[in-house]
Amino acid sequence: MKELAILLSRNLLGWAAVQTFFTLLFISYLRSSRKDSLPDEQLPKTAVVLCLRGADPFLPNCLQALLNQNYPHYDIKIVIDSPEDPAWNIVTDSIYLQAANRVQISPLRVPRHNCSLKCSSLIQAVLDLNDSYKVVAFVDADAVVHPNWLRQLVSPLSDPKIGATTGNRWYVPTGRYWGSLVRYVWNISAVLQMSLYRIAWGGSLAIKTELIHKTGLLEKWGHAYGEDTMIRKVLAKHGKQVKFVPSLLILNREECDLPRLFGWLKRQLLASRLYHPWWWAVVADSISTILVPNALLVIFFAAFLTKQWSTAAFCLASFSIYTVTLLLLAIALEKEAQQILRHYNPVTTELSTATVLKMLVAIPLTQWVSGLAMAIAFGMRRVNWRGVTYHVKGPWNIRLLEYHPYQLHDKLDDSKVSI
Repeated sequence: MKELAILLSRNLLGWAAVQTFFTLLFISYLRSSRKDSLPDEQLPKTAVVLCLRGADPFLPNCLQALLNQNYPHYDIKIVIDSPEDPAWNIVTDSIYLQAANRVQISPLRVPRHNCSLKCSSLIQAVLDLNDSYKVVAFVDADAVVHPNWLRQLVSPLSDPKIGATTGNRWYVPTGRYWGSLVRYVWNISAVLQMSLYRIAWGGSLAIKTELIHKTGLLEKWGHAYGEDTMIRKVLAKHGKQVKFVPSLLILNREECDLPRLFGWLKRQLLASRLYHPWWWAVVADSISTILVPNALLVIFFAAFLTKQWSTAAFCLASFSIYTVTLLLLAIALEKEAQQILRHYNPVTTELSTATVLKMLVAIPLTQWVSGLAMAIAFGMRRVNWRGVTYHVKGPWNIRLLEYHPYQLHDKLDDSKVSI
């Protein structure tokens, strides 16, 4: 038992060193990344696409932010699932209050049955654009962007090597629910990985319009469950890159309890399983991050119960060192993220002693929740998303089983999933 404990401890602490290296590398990138923006005359005309099904809590804030962008030539194209959707009145009221004239609202005309409803809406929005739009920016309703968001998102596209730019979300660690804190811890790792693998986030994304058509992205969306994870691989075939822009970290203050988090996490991992170009690297990372430390915990309890005190103490020490290392890395990343976020957010997050102690508990809790979600994601064949159910046979074999307009009770069903 002791020999196994030593082997696992070496692997665990070695993996902690690897995580530390990549975290410091990411921090260095955050600090060194340039924030230069193109002058007005060089910024291309851009369409901002927002697809809605259901009314997200911060949708009015999202709309207000989009309507007040520091960008010379842009229009907002909103596709709402149906006129009956609760988001419809929120959108029309927001436009009326701001006397906005750069917004076009359309219902989803044809809900396709061989892709997700979001992909249906994206396809409709892009096909409705005329040739004057050189860039298409995509945003989600939970992204309350800052005034220079669109300018900073589009400017890097002047580099011919870059075909798409993206930001990412950053959750607050001070919520009332453990689900919010677990999501925060999980997302820290996700942001780092997505930057490393150059995986786009559809909630803050811009693509050159010609590339959308040239790469056949619309055809792929027409048979897909998710729209963003695949983009890196699609663009790479045409010699183009996805660039992560650090100044486009978007603060998200939504709360989430554990059951709702679990449904959300399974959908995230399902999309990764289907479209991530290095899915098995993600699995290997999860094994190192989840399986090894928890195997060490099992040995600790076994050694403790059999009174092998030295082995138990060794396992507990290794597990504690690993967990504290992850906590320190999370704190370091939070400090760096705050340096970016405070430029546009008057309210910043302070890590109190109580929050840090809760994070210490949330780290192993995140490992358990994430490990279970990944195990389920391997066998998921049906998934409920915003009140409709999809049958998932493969990455390009998606079936919407039955469509109906969004209803308020659909939000309560979002965590349901079948295997």
